[in-house]
Amino acid sequence: MSSFLQTFLDPKKNWFAAQHMKTLSKRLRIYGLRYDDLYDPYYDLDVKEALNRLPREIVDARNQRLKRAMDLSMKHEFLQENLQTMQTPFRSYLQEMLALVKREKAEREALGALPLYQRTIP
Repeated sequence: MSSFLQTFLDPKKNWFAAQHMKTLSKRLRIYGLRYDDLYDPYYDLDVKEALNRLPREIVDARNQRLKRAMDLSMKHEFLQENLQTMQTPFRSYLQEMLALVKREKAEREALGALPLYQRTIP
């Protein structure tokens, strides 16, 4: 990525990026979600593989956050104020494992090996 683009997307250097991050943080807090919860395992098979490699407790906590967010959304309610302040929307739990899966996938492709998983049409 070019240095201009990195500077443009960095919230520490760009006011608009900081405002976007602040707004996104507020939206995630009102439902009790983390940014990594927004990744869809049905859309990206690398995310699915990364979730399979995570410990069961982390995946269960993710599923609970998603269920709570859907429940609150269906009821047209938000998380209580005291619980919103406790939320950490940008604490990552998936990024390291996802990066590892993508590196392994790139290495397999570079070596000419078959992919670990392929999308199939039922």
